[in-house]
Amino acid sequence: MEDAQAIALGRGFDALMDAVGYVVLYVRHLETSVAFYREVVGLTFRLRESGYAEFATRGTKFALFERARPPGLIGYEAAEGGPGGEVVFLVDDVDVEAERLHGLGVEILAGPIGQPWGHRTLHLLDPDGFVVELAQEVPRQRPRHG
Repeated sequence: MEDAQAIALGRGFDALMDAVGYVVLYVRHLETSVAFYREVVGLTFRLRESGYAEFATRGTKFALFERARPPGLIGYEAAEGGPGGEVVFLVDDVDVEAERLHGLGVEILAGPIGQPWGHRTLHLLDPDGFVVELAQEVPRQRPRHG
């Protein structure tokens, strides 16, 4: 991405989003990590589904996602040395955001696509290789499992 595009992209985010919705860590062993954040850190567990686990936190949500699953989410593996997580910005309409990003010449890794946990998402990389997700809240596709 050229510098001008990065600046335009940054201005677009500033104008449209004013809060971080989620922080998602890609983990090797979901059960081990859920136990750590629940039992050691003391977070209240909220839900687990499709390799994704979320804790009940105020404000920004905190979640874990199995490292082996990102190919279905972002289009490639989150191997060791690759992206270690993502930041999620909630938007009103992810399809409008996809059009805006295409107009800026930004490469979209995956999406927009509906996810079973109640988001329609698209993914891109920031200049340092971190995954950025834009997510629109939509009705859940399946019931919660915990």
